[in-house]
Amino acid sequence: MNPAIVFGFGTMLAWGFWITFGDVASNSIDPEMAAFVSYLTATIVAGAYVVVSDASVAVTNRGLLFSAIAGVAAAIGVLSTFIGVTVGSTAIVSTIGGMYFVTAAVISIVALGEPFSMQKVAGIGLALVAIVVINQ
Repeated sequence: MNPAIVFGFGTMLAWGFWITFGDVASNSIDPEMAAFVSYLTATIVAGAYVVVSDASVAVTNRGLLFSAIAGVAAAIGVLSTFIGVTVGSTAIVSTIGGMYFVTAAVISIVALGEPFSMQKVAGIGLALVAIVVINQ
């Protein structure tokens, strides 16, 4: 099986558990604190993985910059998610939040020069329709 598919399913399952348990946590403590504990734990687990794996610890300025920008985006996303599930439905927040690939597709086309195609437009359109249908 294609490793990208395996890791894609791993991502899907992990994010599903993350948002579900984040909902429970955010209804037990302040969502901002739940988000902090969630990402602090993620930092420790990811750091431990880097230590025990054969991952390179070499860094570049570009890599550090974009990793930091990604971290800021992740922090905004986790805070938005945890607060969102506190004030609204987990199904709605997770469905809309799960469409992050639409944002990634647009950014990759506009800023990274990835090819634009009618298939991508159709996929993004269908994803947007899915948000509406699922949340009715």
